[in-house]
This record gives sequence, C-alpha cells and structure tokens, in this order.
Amino acid sequence: MGEVLELRQYTLRPGQRDVLVDLFDREFVETQEAEGMAILGQFRDLDRPDRFVWLRSFPDISTRAAALTAFYTGPVWKAHAAAANATMIDVDDVLLLRPVHGFRLARAGRPAVGTVHAPASAVLATIHLRDEEFDDSFADTVPRALACYRTEYAENDFPALPVRTGVHAFVTFSRFDSVEALDAHATPARPGVQVHRLRLSPTPRSLLR
Repeated sequence: MGEVLELRQYTLRPGQRDVLVDLFDREFVETQEAEGMAILGQFRDLDRPDRFVWLRSFPDISTRAAALTAFYTGPVWKAHAAAANATMIDVDDVLLLRPVHGFRLARAGRPAVGTVHAPASAVLATIHLRDEEFDDSFADTVPRALACYRTEYAENDFPALPVRTGVHAFVTFSRFDSVEALDAHATPARPGVQVHRLRLSPTPRSLLR
C-alpha cells in the first residue's frame, strides 16, 4: 500500500469562495495535518468563480478513515463546521487517486498563517477519463507534469465523505509561473479519452504554488 490522494472540487454558494478560502487557510491546514494527513494545495478555479479545489493526501488507504474520523469529530471542525458548510452547495465531486509519481513538496515551503497575498503562479490539473483503466505508462505521454496520479479502486471506507466511483481517471498536475504561461500550454487530444482542464490559482497558503 502507498499514498492516496483526494482531488476535491467544491461548488460553493455565490460570493462565498473568499470566505471559505480565508477560513480554510487559517483553520484547516495544520489541524488536519496534525491527524496524519497532508494538505498539498488549495485553489480558486479560474474558470468557475464558485468552485474551490483542494488536494489532501494520506500515507495509505488503511490510515485514511482513522485520520478523517479524528479530524471531523475533533474540536476544530466542531467549532468551524457551521461556517464552512454555510459556504457550500456540493462537496461530492471527489476523485480518490494513487500516485504514478507523486508530489515532492516540502512543508517548510508553506507560507505562515496570516499570509494574505496569493502568488502569481498557476497550476493546471488535467483530468483524463476513459472507459478502461489507465496504466502507469500513460504518464509518458504527458509533457511537463509535476505529478501524475490514477484512480485508486479501494473501497471508500469513510462514506460520510463520498467519492466518485466507476471512474477511470488519470490526473496530472503542472505548475506555471503565470496564468499566461499556463494558457500557452496545450493539452493534446487522444482518441477515446475525455480531457478536463482545471486552471487553478493557489490560495495564499497553498503548499503547491
């Protein structure tokens, strides 16, 4: 067994994204990591103003349920759950993934609590979907990927937080110095593969930035 990653896309109530970003950056980073998770990135979707996207990883699938239980029954979530949930419409667009080659991000690079200025950099998450499972060799066809993940087929053992099932996904992440540089990067079309590009702006405290 090895790392599992959640790619979480939340649909929020109109005008509430900045509220959630501020709350998340302040209250939900170190407190989740204290329970054994890693918060690798949180982002504003540049094309959908009411979408918040974030990445959470676990050392392996066997530790995931215990870590989530500890956080969501703990004092920090209890204190802020009402405020967080008030911003949200839908939180079920979640892909559970395992690494082909994962991120190598040093937590020391995360800005301190209270940082308010977002970086100028941009992140591209490219979701490839098809009717059969991907294998690791698909990574060889993806240029300039910082990290590559594909569907983790293990059962979701924390059903309070649903994940998408019956999906064969291969997800790549790339970092660019600016939105303009991201937009100059083309994603090649492939027969039989649906491609969804998420153009993402890191929040002030996102580790991936």
